[in-house]
Amino acid sequence: MLNYQAPSADQRFLLTQVLQAPHELQALPAFADVDAELMQQVLEESGKFVSEVVAPLNRQGDEIGCHFEQGAVRTPPGFRDAYQAFWQAGWPALSAAPEDGGQGLPAVLEATLYEMLSAANHGWTMAPGLLHGAYECLRHHGSDEVKALFLPRIASGEWLATMCLTEPHAGSDLGLVRTRATPLADGRFALSGSKIFISGGEHDLSDNIVHLVLARLPDAPAGPKGLSLFVVPKFMADGSRSAVVCERIEEKMGLHGSPTCVMRFDDAPAWLVGQPGAGLNAMFVMMNAARLHVALQGIGLLDAAWQKADAYARERRQMRAPGPRPASRGEHDGADLLIEHPAMRRSLEVQRAWIDGGRLLAYRTAVALDVARHHPDAARRDEAQRWCSLVTPVLKAAWTHQAFHGASECLQVFGGHGYVREWGIEQIVRDSRVAMIYEGTNEIQAIDLLVRKVLPDGGEALGALLLSLRSDLDAARAADAEVLRRLAELRYLSTLVVAAARQDAVLPYRVADDYLRALALVLLGWAWARIAAAPGAEGPRWQAPAQALRQRVLPELDLRFALIRGALQDTGATPCAPATGS
Repeated sequence: MLNYQAPSADQRFLLTQVLQAPHELQALPAFADVDAELMQQVLEESGKFVSEVVAPLNRQGDEIGCHFEQGAVRTPPGFRDAYQAFWQAGWPALSAAPEDGGQGLPAVLEATLYEMLSAANHGWTMAPGLLHGAYECLRHHGSDEVKALFLPRIASGEWLATMCLTEPHAGSDLGLVRTRATPLADGRFALSGSKIFISGGEHDLSDNIVHLVLARLPDAPAGPKGLSLFVVPKFMADGSRSAVVCERIEEKMGLHGSPTCVMRFDDAPAWLVGQPGAGLNAMFVMMNAARLHVALQGIGLLDAAWQKADAYARERRQMRAPGPRPASRGEHDGADLLIEHPAMRRSLEVQRAWIDGGRLLAYRTAVALDVARHHPDAARRDEAQRWCSLVTPVLKAAWTHQAFHGASECLQVFGGHGYVREWGIEQIVRDSRVAMIYEGTNEIQAIDLLVRKVLPDGGEALGALLLSLRSDLDAARAADAEVLRRLAELRYLSTLVVAAARQDAVLPYRVADDYLRALALVLLGWAWARIAAAPGAEGPRWQAPAQALRQRVLPELDLRFALIRGALQDTGATPCAPATGS
C-alpha cells in the first residue's frame, strides 16, 4: 500500500510561480521577511514530518480505531506520540501571533500543512484541525481572563479544542439549542446540557481539552439571537476534573481514528466568550476558519486518492490499450499498463485538474486572509475580505463533493482490488464522505453563498469579484477567451437571479446548488488560466490536466447555466443572451 507523499514541488510552483505569494505577502509589514526561500523550507520540513510521522499511522488508525471505556477514549497506537511531537515541534503555532507564542507566519503556510495532514491521515488530523479556529475565536472575543487561562496553550497546541454546537434535536438549525448556562457568584457560569457529533470531545492526545460551547442564558430569547458562547475546560487550573462527561463515541462509516463524541455538561464551570447573546458572531470566527480547512481536506483527500490510483495504474497491466502500438511498449504477454488506457488516463487527469485548481484557489484564499488582516490599505483589505466571503463556501462545497466522487473514480482504477482494504483506497472514499456534511452541509454552503452573500447587495460584491478575475487574467497575460465568456455569462445570469428573487423568494433556494457549482467551475477555469500562463507550465505535468479540464470538466457549465435559466423561466423571467466580452 502506497503511503501519501507530500507534493511540496507542486505546492511551491503554485505559490511562487503562479500566485507569486512571496511578493504579495512581503508587501504586508507583518511578513516583510517571508521570502520564497523561507516558504520552501517550511513546505519541505512540514512535508517531511507529514510523510514520515503522520502518514504511516493512517491504516492502523482506521483498522484499530478509537476505544471507549468508562468515559475515557483511547486513540489508536502511535497517535498520541505523533501529536506530542507535532505540537512540541511548533507546527500548530505556525500562523499564531508571536505575542501569543506563535511563529507569526502567513496563513497560506498553515493551509499547505493542513492539506498535507488531511491527505496523509484524516482521522489524526481531526484533532488539531480546530486549533486555529479556536485560537482566532478566543483571541478576538475572549476576555483578558479567558486569554490568560487558555490562549497560549491553544496557540501552541499543547491543549486541544472542540466546537460544541450540535444537539440531538438541533443540527443545522442552531436556534433550537437548549444547553443552559446559569450565572455564578464568581462571574463564571454553570453549564448544563448535551452535545452530539463532537470531534475529539474526549481523547488521550493532549493533557487538556478546551470546549467552546453554544448555550443559552436564563433570560435569553428563543432562536439564534439568544445564544452565547462559553469556554469549558476538561481540567481546571488546580488539576481537578470538570463536570464534562463523554457518554459514548459513535460507530461511523469512516474517520475511525477520530472519536466522535456524545458530550454531557453537568453544571460545568464555564467562562463567557464575547458578549451575551452574540455567541454565533464569536463562533463564526471559528466556523469560517474551519470551512477553509474542510475545503483543504477535500483537496488533500482527492490528492491522496489520485496518488494511489496513479501509482497503481503505472504498475498494473491489463489487456492491450487501443490504438497504434509503439515498439517501445513491448509485448508483456499482450497486456499494457492501465495508464495507457484512455479511460483510466482520462479519469486520473480529471481528478488532477480539480486538485491543482483547488489548491490554487485555496492558497489564494489563505493569502487573502492575511491581506484582509494586515494590509495598510483599507480598500485592499475590503477586496480581500470579499474574496474570502464569497469563495470560502464554494471551496468547501465543491471540493468536498469532488473529494468523495473523485476518490470513487480513483477506486474504479483498481477494479475489484479497490474494494478491498489491502490497497487503502476504500478508506479514503469512506473518510471523505463526512466532509460534505460537517461545518455546514454543502446545501447550506450554497444557500449561504446565494441568499446571504450575493442577494443582499444586489449582486454587487459578486459582480466585483468576477470583474476582478477578468482584470487579474489581463494583468497576468493569461486571458482565455472561453474563461472570459463564462465569466460574462455568470455575471449576466447573476443579475437575472437577483431581479427574479424580488418576485419569487423561493427561487434562490431552488437554484442555489446549481449557482454554487457554476461559480466553482468558473473559478476553476480562472485558476487554470493562471496556471497555464505561468513559467514552467509548458510540459505534460500541467498541460494534460489542463486539457482534461477543457474537455471533461468545464462543459458542465452549460448544464448548470441551463438549469438556472430554466428556473428563471418558471418565474416568468425571459433571459436573453449576454453581450459577449462584457
